[in-house]
Amino acid sequence: MRLRYLIPAFLLVAAVLAGVAVWTWAQNALVAPGPLTAEKILYVAPGTVKKVGAELQGDGVIADARIFRFGARLHREEGGIKAGEYAFPAKANTLDVIRILQADKVYQHHLTVAEGLTSAEITDVINDAPALTGKIETVPPEGSLLPETYNYTYDEKRETIVARMQKAMEETLQKLWAERTPGLMLQTPQEAVTLASIVEKETGIATERPRIAGVFMNRLKKGMPLQSDPTVIYALTEGKQRLDRPLLRTDLDVDSPYNTYVHAGLPPGPIANPGREALKAVLSPEANDFLYFVADGSGGHAFGKSLEEHMRNVAKWRAVEKKARH
Repeated sequence: MRLRYLIPAFLLVAAVLAGVAVWTWAQNALVAPGPLTAEKILYVAPGTVKKVGAELQGDGVIADARIFRFGARLHREEGGIKAGEYAFPAKANTLDVIRILQADKVYQHHLTVAEGLTSAEITDVINDAPALTGKIETVPPEGSLLPETYNYTYDEKRETIVARMQKAMEETLQKLWAERTPGLMLQTPQEAVTLASIVEKETGIATERPRIAGVFMNRLKKGMPLQSDPTVIYALTEGKQRLDRPLLRTDLDVDSPYNTYVHAGLPPGPIANPGREALKAVLSPEANDFLYFVADGSGGHAFGKSLEEHMRNVAKWRAVEKKARH
């Protein structure tokens, strides 16, 4: 009689021990290093835990979809599995993967737009950016987009990026306009954008922007033409493409309201999209007596207060150019 009862008890103990062994194995497998050898960015589509686990295993993120299902059930109180694009680090264990999906910390793409690009150029940058949807068909108005770095997530609309850039420009301009130096030769915020776009195209050196802005302010006060080469380039290209050759002397006579060699004052609108620092420069320009500037051969400019001084600087620049050709 005792043997009859001992056998079921033995089987029960064996089953419990087997269950403990399986549980221990699953727990260890849950935190074992995963198969990824490098970070992987992957879009996880909506679906059941079983479907998501199978896809993650197929993409090499996890080693065993069964362990994924076990872990997802075990930790379901921390949140459900959420669809989206995620960055899974190298060697991420299955529990790490589950927690990444439960936290809904989707991968952030970064779109950097350089200062001084035209709206047509920025449109191309956004249309070429990965993981976005839709296409920008109409180029936004020149000067309406604030160049900087923007974060976005998978499947966001390209038009949404444009709207964010326009809002950023409006808010930045509103703030800087309120803080502007009194007595500037600028009547409206739009005129500030126009002049800032010229300053942006004239120099890539941050410390020169306020000085060049001061030169243009001095010229505006005296009624002198701005004589800015970038405005002539815009007159020739309308901002739709790069000018693939140097400016010619005959180009300075092109009949366009954007040609600041022919027309005094500001052009009718911006020639590019200026950045925050260029806007600051024209709204708080350096107070100086300079009326002229020319390249100095080092990437910067030489500034002059008189035509005679300017011509000496031009002669030095031409000597640098001549030496570079030989």
